[in-house]
Formats: sequence, structure tokens, C-alpha cells
Amino acid sequence: MTVKDIYDNFNHLDKHLDFDLEVLSPGKIIYRVTIQDKHLSSPNVGHGAVTAGLMDSTLGTTALTAVFDEGNLVSTVEFKLNYFKPTFLGDKLEARGVVDFKGKSLVTTSAQIIKVDSGELVAKGMGTFNIYPQEKRLKDLIS
Repeated sequence: MTVKDIYDNFNHLDKHLDFDLEVLSPGKIIYRVTIQDKHLSSPNVGHGAVTAGLMDSTLGTTALTAVFDEGNLVSTVEFKLNYFKPTFLGDKLEARGVVDFKGKSLVTTSAQIIKVDSGELVAKGMGTFNIYPQEKRLKDLIS
């Protein structure tokens, strides 16, 4: 099982929101989404919860990719998000996450979300995640 398998088989919210995951390497990922009607909070304006969800997914999945091959999973301890620009219908967003620190029990990540067409910074975030053994959640799925 890989991080992409977890995304494909269990991360139903990201799929429902049409987030597309690309794992570049352990500790480096990209999520992409185009703002659609279902992402709006008012006429033509993207809902802040979509940006927050994209950030949460980016930070957490980045942390997961850093520990998964060692037989671990992660759970969120906290995350911080700064919004800089609104999103609008049709905006193509790209969220890039990286690992800032990895210890024995915690990993911290940071990410930024940009508008692909203009390069404008939409949001920045950082998160802290608890590292724990895969057996706690995946014991019946790991071969």
C-alpha cells in the first residue's frame, strides 16, 4: 500500500472536492483544484472552507509521505492558515507542501496555495502532526 492508495481508497472528501494529488517524493507533494460552482460561497467567490480543506490536505499528506515508508501514519496536532487573496470561479489552484522538521514523534510541514494563471499567493499554512504506527489503523489492510 502507498500514500496514493490511501488517497484513492479512503480520502473521500478530497475526491468529492475534486482535489488532485501528486506525490513528488517523500515530504514533497502538490495538490491541484479548479474552483467550480460547488466550491462557491457567493456569486463567483470560492468558499474559504475549500481553501482551508486544500491546505489541511496538503499539510497532512505532506507529513504522511515523510513517514509512510517507515511504517507510520500521522494525525493532526494543529495547523495554521493565513488567507491572502480570495478565489473565484474558474481559478486553478496549486498547493505545494514540504516537510520543515521530522522528529521521532512529530513532523511539521508548510505549504502555500497559488493561483496557477497569475502566480498570486492565495494562502500559506503550517501544521504539526503526531507520528504513530500504521498497525493502529491499517492492520487489516497492510500485507
